[in-house]
Parts: sequence; structure tokens; C-alpha cells
Amino acid sequence: MGSNQKPIVDKSTSSVAAMFNSIAPSYDFLNHLLSLGIDKLWRRRLVKRLLRANPQNVLDVATGTADLALALAKSSPYVKVVGIDISESMLAIGMVKVKKRKLDNRIALKKASALCIPYADNHFNAAMVAFGVRNFEDLSQGLKEICRVLKPGGELAVLEFSMPHHWPFNALYRFYFLKFLPWIGGKVSGNRLAYTYLPESVLTFPQGETFAQILKSCGFNDVEIRGQTFGIATLYIAKKINQ
Repeated sequence: MGSNQKPIVDKSTSSVAAMFNSIAPSYDFLNHLLSLGIDKLWRRRLVKRLLRANPQNVLDVATGTADLALALAKSSPYVKVVGIDISESMLAIGMVKVKKRKLDNRIALKKASALCIPYADNHFNAAMVAFGVRNFEDLSQGLKEICRVLKPGGELAVLEFSMPHHWPFNALYRFYFLKFLPWIGGKVSGNRLAYTYLPESVLTFPQGETFAQILKSCGFNDVEIRGQTFGIATLYIAKKINQ
């Protein structure tokens, strides 16, 4: 593969769901191990920013094992969260965590796709996605669906991996991300393909200002872009245009 040629990534809903069902048992452990725990800091920053507007009713898209939903509910005693995901195995693990922390009165987890969110227009005060938008089979459709179920002026917070640009960190990170991560992820999870998909899906994802323009084309404005930890993740904040 040439250096400028992007990999072809299968983002069909059925393939992504099967992959996450496969790695669900080791997903949390590997997430924290491979990020050296920095992913928890990024989620805290997202939660702190989203809580500025004091939302009461929040949608967590691609909730996975509910780490972000739990972080939000623990940070505010008033917020209620609905988490949706296409992976039943991830949701099952998330529900165990939610019940263990006695937050099942404020966090509900449901199997649903971002491409067809089973809620009425203008239903939620805010929405959030952590490391999930790059897995949408149709990025624009998913963002338009999130916009549809948000109330006018409601905020969307997106946390997603990105590729750092500054040398020499970018070279070191590319080696780690493209070589070491698939190897160790495959060893622990038993599914090397899933941890090859991770860096490939990041490489094909539109980052920074390109993603901001897509958000704007899907009904959002006032897009903030905040790089995290030398650019290996990015936090985007956008508002649904008042209609």
C-alpha cells in the first residue's frame, strides 16, 4: 500500500457489530492498556464541557460498554442517559457495570443503530459519541439522525481518534498505532483483525476541519475543535442549528 493510499475498511453495520461482539470481553482492558489510561482523561474532559449547559436528557451514541454514559451520570446527579449501540455483547457488559454502580435508574442501554435512532425529533438536550463516529456505515446519515433527535440549540460532543502531525511524535505514534497495537490487541483479544481495523478506520476518518465541515452540512454550527494529547484524539463540540 502506498504511503498516500488509504486502506479500504468494511464499515457495514453487520461487520462492525460482529467485530465488537467478538472483542467485547477484553475491550475495556485493552482500551485502558493501549491508551495508558489517557482515554479516561479524554472522557472526563468531554463530560466537563458537555455539562456546562446542564443537560438533563442525553443520548450516548455507540455507547459500547457504557464508559462515557457512566462518567456523565457520575458527574451530575440530575442527568439521565440513553446509550445505544449495535453490539449486544458490549451492551451486556455495559449493563453489568451500570447496575454495579447502582445507576440503572438514570442510564438505559438499548440496541439501536446511529443510522436509525428510535426517538422522536427534538427529544434530547445533548448527545455524545466517544470513539464511535468513525464506525458509522454512513457518517452523514448518522450525524443527521443525531441532529434530528436533538432539541434546537442542543450540543453534540464527539471524541474521536486522530493522527498527530508533528515530527518526531507522529512517526513514533504511527509505528505504535499501525504495528504494535494490532499485535498486542490481537494477542489479548484473539482477534487481530479487529485491532487492524482500529488504525485503518482512523486513517480513513475525516479529521479536524474536514469533519467540522461535515458536521455543518448535517445541521450543526459553532463547531469547536480541541486536540487532545499531541493530537492522538480530538474533541469536537457542535450545536444543532436553531430552527
